[in-house]
Amino acid sequence: MMLGCIWQYLYSSFFRFWLKWILRHVTGKCELQRICTGYKQGAPRTTQIEYSLKSSKIKVLQDAVNVKEDAVVDCVAQIMKEKNVNEQKDPSFKGNLRQCLLQISGYNTLFTDVEDLRKGVFDSENEDHEKMLLKLWDLLMPSLKLESRITKQWGTIGFQGDDPKTDFRGMGMLGLVNLVFFSENYTNAARQVLSHANHPKLGYSYAIVGINLTEMAYSLLRSGALKMHFYNTVAGKPEMHDFHKLYCYLAYEFDKFWVEEEPASIMEFNHYREKFHTKVKGQLLEPDVTLILNVDAKNC
Repeated sequence: MMLGCIWQYLYSSFFRFWLKWILRHVTGKCELQRICTGYKQGAPRTTQIEYSLKSSKIKVLQDAVNVKEDAVVDCVAQIMKEKNVNEQKDPSFKGNLRQCLLQISGYNTLFTDVEDLRKGVFDSENEDHEKMLLKLWDLLMPSLKLESRITKQWGTIGFQGDDPKTDFRGMGMLGLVNLVFFSENYTNAARQVLSHANHPKLGYSYAIVGINLTEMAYSLLRSGALKMHFYNTVAGKPEMHDFHKLYCYLAYEFDKFWVEEEPASIMEFNHYREKFHTKVKGQLLEPDVTLILNVDAKNC
């Protein structure tokens, strides 16, 4: 352990500098150029670019990992000037670096947007919030009409009490938006998952588990664990709908996992939730990871 730390320190503070210097003179290209030509598009390239920028002692390169989307073009120009990159000799570099910076800055912006939605409190007095909640019911239970806004019927789709608003406290509006997105964009898949959740032996609380999976997606985003997934699946800046799609993958795959594992009872939920979480984190370590729900939208 100690030897590893010593080697890492020596490499980052001494050997890396001289290795870069030697390669620059041998190849005629800076490290960023070598990464753009030596690594394929997506996570392999963008993660290396991100590491190179963070490790740099040059301020313009260090600041590039936090650049805003509207400043990416200027940032690329500054980096090319700082590193003496000749655009005629390396015409693809500008576009490749720009794409990497859009992915890096986009991930940071996405987390801010997700966090804002998570902090949004469900408000019964807000007409839009109420419409969204009722829309969730209509999407999942099209043949059954709600008797009233506050009713035990909500338990049919996995809420704990007569009024679902109390279940959104942990994840705020993010939990509701994810549930609606899944039900609206993968309607039959969501109904299939709900049918499994209502199984007399293997059942679980559909909505509560869905909100729990929102927390899982949120924690993975916050920790940076979703970077390789988004770098592989979104060519530029990841948007909110990309996060919702990731949630849909988790909701669908957790249901498959739960059914295959056949837990003795819902009391074992935490154990299997952590087991599933560990499985997903393992997948996210793969350089080519893409957590995509491979079912047809709407009619799957």
